Amino acid sequence: MIQQIDTRKVEELAGKVIGDVAGALSLFMAYIGDQAGLFDALDGEGRLSVAQLAQKTGLNEKYLHEWLGSVSAAGYLNFHPEDETFSISPEQALVFAREGQPACMQGFIQAVVSQYESHEKSVETFRSGKGRPWSDQSECCFCGTDRFFRPGYAANLTSDWIPSLGGVEEKLKAGAKIADIGCGHGSSSILMAQAYPNSEVIGFDFHEPSIEEARRKAKAAGVGNVHFEVASAQDYPGKAYDFACIFDALHDMGDPVGAARHIRETLKEDGTFMLVEPMAGDSMADNMHPLGQIFYAFSTTVCTPASLAQDVGLGIGAQAGQKRLTEVLEEAGFGSVRRASETPTNMVLEVTA
Repeated sequence: MIQQIDTRKVEELAGKVIGDVAGALSLFMAYIGDQAGLFDALDGEGRLSVAQLAQKTGLNEKYLHEWLGSVSAAGYLNFHPEDETFSISPEQALVFAREGQPACMQGFIQAVVSQYESHEKSVETFRSGKGRPWSDQSECCFCGTDRFFRPGYAANLTSDWIPSLGGVEEKLKAGAKIADIGCGHGSSSILMAQAYPNSEVIGFDFHEPSIEEARRKAKAAGVGNVHFEVASAQDYPGKAYDFACIFDALHDMGDPVGAARHIRETLKEDGTFMLVEPMAGDSMADNMHPLGQIFYAFSTTVCTPASLAQDVGLGIGAQAGQKRLTEVLEEAGFGSVRRASETPTNMVLEVTA
């Protein structure tokens, strides 16, 4: 059967692809600019010519000319044709230059670049149907993930998420025992240790290089009430925790039910488990938007392969949604799951016995 081709639809889709290609290259240019310190060099300097920026940074004028053309065409910087200078607005600086600000997107961009860095392994994994361990991702992925999530945790964790839980903040202020499971580079653990100096925070992760980095960061931050151990979510040591938390990691686990069950068994009877997961609806139809597109993509190359590489390999994915997560938690023996808070990118679930 010969199908009629609607040329208008072809043109529209091709136009979208061109926009996507432009966006992909713009992210790569933004990453280069970040690593070379160019956005920082422009921040607060007003208008600079190519020559002035080259003198300020010591970089090749010819490279700078091409790079500035690309990022300015993307709207990441401003080009002033009347005197052929370039500038960064305060809003652009927040997104591209100011590390630690919630609006800064460089960590997200770095995580995207990491996937292209290891694209051959991603294709091989996808075609094989097998898992790919978290440890097999590039170092750029670990750093980018931490760098992206850290500002959101800093902006919300102790000011909104923990206060939204019933009675937890009071316990942590008085002095409690906290388990941060799947802590990665330790940003969330360190934030809680700083905010609640009377509490003891223990960060666990099965990826030893991440734990080593977390220890370095804790030492640099000068916090003494946090320490880190290499352990999986299913068998981390200790009992009688007042508070346990997982940030954007349960869906990466091969056995999330087993992990949640171990958390329940190691919590005090009146303890609370806070689960922070990517924002998602309960069906794929609910997630047909740019954020869903991004999370499904990372789930294809990072989250689901990590789960499939572990025992059980449940692979619930980064867009599991609250309904599916609740099923996992109830199977683990928890009796109550409540949406306590949310941001545009995350849902925060209060989980109790």
